[in-house]
Amino acid sequence: MSRLAQNIPTTDPLMNPEKKVVIDRILTENLGKDGAVMVALNELQSQIGYITKPMEDYVARKLNVPASAVHGVTTFYSFFTDRPRGKHTIKFCLGTACYVGGTPQLIDKAKQMLGIDIGQTTPDGNVTLEVCRCVGACSQAPVMVLDDEVEGRVRTNTFPELLETTMASK
Repeated sequence: MSRLAQNIPTTDPLMNPEKKVVIDRILTENLGKDGAVMVALNELQSQIGYITKPMEDYVARKLNVPASAVHGVTTFYSFFTDRPRGKHTIKFCLGTACYVGGTPQLIDKAKQMLGIDIGQTTPDGNVTLEVCRCVGACSQAPVMVLDDEVEGRVRTNTFPELLETTMASK
């Protein structure tokens, strides 16, 4: 076992042979291309579902870029995550209009109903709660994104029905 592998948790995608093949294919396809880091990370997020710190380091080595450049991308853009998400993702907009419009109360309601905090996934792997800064629908505040659907003018009394409908639809 290499020194690198000794420092990687056994649950990391790099330690899963099938996922490692996918990771290596994506990195090989993007090596030397303009914007390779962003393109590769986006594809890794799509195919693997998340990007761990060991994956960041691996990407940097394989694409011959500083690890800080890779980490900078994964931490700057909110669509990257470093852990598996649930089957469904609920993102609460924290832009000014949404915040003032009631997002904190929606977050409290979601935490109460699901028994998890922001950044966590329900034990059954069904729902992940996240926040985002702005989805560009300020006139519909407060806004949340259920999976890929933007829901506007959400209130604490309408949230349970939206959650139920989302869970039943997929």
